[in-house]
Amino acid sequence: MRKIILSAIAVMAFGFTNAQETRFGVKGGVNLSNIVGGDVDGTKSLVGFHVGGFAEIKITDKFAVQPELLYSAQGSTLEAGPFFGDVDVKLNYLNIPVLAKYYIVPKFSVEAGPQLGILLSAKSEGEDVKDGFKSVDFGFNLGAGFHFTEDLSINLRYTIGISPIAEDADIDDEEDYYDSAKNSNLALSLAYKF
Repeated sequence: MRKIILSAIAVMAFGFTNAQETRFGVKGGVNLSNIVGGDVDGTKSLVGFHVGGFAEIKITDKFAVQPELLYSAQGSTLEAGPFFGDVDVKLNYLNIPVLAKYYIVPKFSVEAGPQLGILLSAKSEGEDVKDGFKSVDFGFNLGAGFHFTEDLSINLRYTIGISPIAEDADIDDEEDYYDSAKNSNLALSLAYKF
């Protein structure tokens, strides 16, 4: 984790020193999240939201680095069977993605990069279940954006979970790692740059 944080700081420092222009903005939108893998047989996507801020650090006309700080409501609906019904597991994260952003044309961009998530709370049916989840989550983002103007854009991003989220995840080999429960999140955002 320390290596990832130091790498992100180095990328941002490099970006600020070589930046042609840095713009700050706010964004928010809807999440469609799920918990995939693990021992959970039946899950359904849970609708949540995200809100936060970002900095777009232009390195060239076509390439930028975009660190973000987002509050993200994620989770999943678990199918508990015919007698118990469905159970919502709500996970709230402070997500810190650092994205490489490339403008294919001035109105359309693609992006990719790592994300660090800090678990703020975890609830199931109103009960605190934070002890059952790891306090840190790692993911990788892939996305695209359409820019209506220089200030206003819409973005679609998929975050692939790359670290197990269960506190008691028993990882003995590569197969256990791939089969472990991880976050999955599709986010649609509206962003405004100042």
